[in-house]
Amino acid sequence: MAMAVTVAHSTLFSKTSSLFPQPNGYKCLPFSSSSSSSSMASSLPMKKTWTRHVVSALELDGLKTAINVSVKEEKAAFDSKAANSLVKQLRANFAAGKTRSYDWRMGQLRGILKILDNHESEIVAALRSDLSKPVHEAFINEIINLKKSCKLAIKKLKEWMTPEKVPISLALKGSAEIVPEPLGVVLIISTWNFPLLLSLDPVVGAVAAGNSVVLKPSELAPVTSSLLAKLVSQYLDRSCVRVVEGAVPETTALLEQKWDKIFYTGSGRIGRTVMAAAAKHLTPVVLELGGKCPVVVDPDADIKVTARRIAIGKWGCNNGQACIAPDYIITTKDFAPKLVDTFREVLQQIFGRSPLNSKDLSRIVNSNHFDRLTKLMDEDKVSGKIVHGGERDKTKLKIAPTIFLDVPHDSLIMNEEIFGPLLPIITVDKVEDSFDLINSSGRKPLAAYLFTSNEELKKQFVASVSSGGQLVNDTVLHVAVQELPFGGVGESGMGSYHGKFSFDAFSHKKPVLSRSTDDDLDFRYPPYTDAQWKLLKALVGGDRLEILGAFASMDLSTIKRVFRPSR
Repeated sequence: MAMAVTVAHSTLFSKTSSLFPQPNGYKCLPFSSSSSSSSMASSLPMKKTWTRHVVSALELDGLKTAINVSVKEEKAAFDSKAANSLVKQLRANFAAGKTRSYDWRMGQLRGILKILDNHESEIVAALRSDLSKPVHEAFINEIINLKKSCKLAIKKLKEWMTPEKVPISLALKGSAEIVPEPLGVVLIISTWNFPLLLSLDPVVGAVAAGNSVVLKPSELAPVTSSLLAKLVSQYLDRSCVRVVEGAVPETTALLEQKWDKIFYTGSGRIGRTVMAAAAKHLTPVVLELGGKCPVVVDPDADIKVTARRIAIGKWGCNNGQACIAPDYIITTKDFAPKLVDTFREVLQQIFGRSPLNSKDLSRIVNSNHFDRLTKLMDEDKVSGKIVHGGERDKTKLKIAPTIFLDVPHDSLIMNEEIFGPLLPIITVDKVEDSFDLINSSGRKPLAAYLFTSNEELKKQFVASVSSGGQLVNDTVLHVAVQELPFGGVGESGMGSYHGKFSFDAFSHKKPVLSRSTDDDLDFRYPPYTDAQWKLLKALVGGDRLEILGAFASMDLSTIKRVFRPSR
């Protein structure tokens, strides 16, 4: 078989005692097609050219260097027929009860933990190759958060699986419980900006809840995608958990199938497509989308701490390519220049005088996103508003942290999610005006942030601004709190996950009422006397005074007759 091999490398600034596996040691599924045509309508397997990405390593000047080898080869297309066959196989295994046991679920969770423990250096290398992601970001934002999620599920699984007893009316003479039931076969469609965390974190909840899973990683992070395909197949039960790599044709083929739930992370535009596809089968969805996340800065806030925490939440989170990254700042006209000066100082401390050369700044994911961001920067009404940064290098796909002051409200940058290192500052006369400004857009952000020492302002912020989540005096950290649900509202998404909420997202809360057959009293059945009807209404309504009143209106013989067993 003829193969074309291309090699690219990026330096990995971490120490490791083990070498990465060599490229020929990988057996990766195809991730994307070089053809724009779709074979889904054909019943015959069609050949396409696929690119297989593998990560290896070389020792260069004492540094571990990640090598991304792309091998093009001929493979059968993953079309609708293949997708249907895969879902049937997974559904049969689910129906056989394979995923329901505590031991199976624990095995999958421990398998994910082993992936993180045994292949840490490969994961960091893949993230570095796909996004030039700094090592500390790879650990803090992806690996460590995923480990926390896994360990919590392992610790709490038995408790989560246990039916919840609920009190019921004494009149029912029985017991009631809520049984968490796995949904069945679920589809998880991930995204590229945190390609490890946002792929496997939903899988943690899905397998903990006892489901069969298909994971579709993003083709825009191809090295991580191929690594996930290899490792999930190696460490998890392949008969119930599968990874399908690919781009639009493969995702379309998957969305044509009937699922028991679809979990999608990405843009609102694609989210609408996912929801429309799910509607054909009445499939429930979780949509983790995005939006323009505002930061309100009260002049009484600690200006240095504020600037540092906004900076790390914006440029320290994949260089702004995060759905919860601060999108724009609102502060007062008088305070804004001081805040800009503090940002200049803080950004130089973090990224140095030449941020484009900083190893702590992620690159833009690809040239399309780079061009989209430069279009926002270069709009006539915006380009003159840059007060810090603006440097860019398309060959490196890097854009420096860039701050704008008083951009027009009708500019492009203020009317779409930025998803990059650009940060506009909008000014108002008084900080309380910020809340109306946020609400006037008609869009509910995924996150909203406030910096203040004023407790009353905080209460007003929480009460008046609707958003997926909120954080006061910091940014982005709320997503790391496993006890809090993470999700959007309105156009920023629907449904939530993290911690127990992930388990719940992939479970059906099945109510079960159990009653004895020992007592089957006549008063429940027609024909009803006036006394029976009065008592029945009171018992069903559960009002104690009405029940006592119904009894008080009966004579002893009526009571004996009403409560006589029917047999």
